[in-house]
Amino acid sequence: MPIDACFPTSIYRAGLTGEVGELNAALLDECRRWRALDRAGREWSAANYPGGYTSYGSLCRLHRMSPVFADLEGRLDRHVRRFAKHLEFDLTDRSLTMTDCWINMMPRGTAHGLHLHPLSTVSGTYYVKTPKGCSRLKFEDPRLSRFMAAPPRVAEPRPENRTFVSYPAEAGGVILFESWLRHEVAANRSAGERVSISFNYGWF
Repeated sequence: MPIDACFPTSIYRAGLTGEVGELNAALLDECRRWRALDRAGREWSAANYPGGYTSYGSLCRLHRMSPVFADLEGRLDRHVRRFAKHLEFDLTDRSLTMTDCWINMMPRGTAHGLHLHPLSTVSGTYYVKTPKGCSRLKFEDPRLSRFMAAPPRVAEPRPENRTFVSYPAEAGGVILFESWLRHEVAANRSAGERVSISFNYGWF
């Protein structure tokens, strides 16, 4: 049929190349060490991230503070370049560089509410530890508030016609998206702690 798919929302998913077991073990050790040292982050999390720990409000540039996180940055850079090429960004005389990088540790019951990443271009998550049954990453259709008088969808619409899409958290996996796209993580229902590294890239 003569139907064009205009204004698509792209989400990039891949696994890090090479052996990631050693990297993830080192990252997990680093996450636990920073949590123990980061009193300000624990206090911020108690008020804003009940039950869990995030270094977002305290240590949000870990790629500049830890060689392990710097290693992760180098591995993520190639994925971000691929995603930027797909999006056809004109980065003449510029480059996308990591501006922020922080820890998220979600034990059972911890949730991450709906949000976006302002003043950034590409954002993403890298999964370090993902217990079986842990929460997925859920994205919201950015047009949702404009669906005036729209009828409900069929039970199983194609991904491009859904109002929400979610992806499983898988250790060693990378998910990238444009920073304006709202997303959330429901309360962790698994018995184990879900550990991820979130990050932003900018070109200005």
